[in-house]
Amino acid sequence: MASTAVSRIKSELEELLRSEKIEPCPIKIERVNDSWTDLRGQISGPPNTPYEGGKFTLEIKVPEEYPYSPPKIRFMTLVWHPNVSFVTGTICPDILEEKWAATMTLRTAMMSLQALLAAAQPDPRSSLVAYQFRNQHDLFMRTAKHWTHAYAGGPHTFPEFDSKIQLLVEKGYAEDDARSVLSSENWNLDKATECLVS
Repeated sequence: MASTAVSRIKSELEELLRSEKIEPCPIKIERVNDSWTDLRGQISGPPNTPYEGGKFTLEIKVPEEYPYSPPKIRFMTLVWHPNVSFVTGTICPDILEEKWAATMTLRTAMMSLQALLAAAQPDPRSSLVAYQFRNQHDLFMRTAKHWTHAYAGGPHTFPEFDSKIQLLVEKGYAEDDARSVLSSENWNLDKATECLVS
């Protein structure tokens, strides 16, 4: 990796550590296997959102051209959000690509993604989630809270969702598959079962 990029990343991570000592930060970044190109980040779900109370892990790939090119970031923690694929964790729109400037840092990139959790953008990654977000907002909020509980350690549980997932698990389906299909089918057990069978 280019020495300019390594120097920049070292400086940014040192700054994050210093600020963490002064005041706990809702953003964390660490190296993976002592690499300067592979990093792992964590953001806290923003207050007053269905993601509140959750801790979301992100994969960060830093290009050699950094800071002139943005890092590639995806959610490793599954999340129910219109701008994030609930299957792969990829983000759309790629807010980092569109608005990146060399003066930005990994910390500002993570803060942008934390802000995205609080305010969905009009360009969806998942049309299913976006439809639910626009047309069945209460169900979207409950589903997003459920996913935050299931995958990010959030506080909200929904026994009616859990019981439907359990019924599908008892039929031999994986829990994650059951949750994804039920969420996509607005928690309609019959429709979800049909999707899994076909």
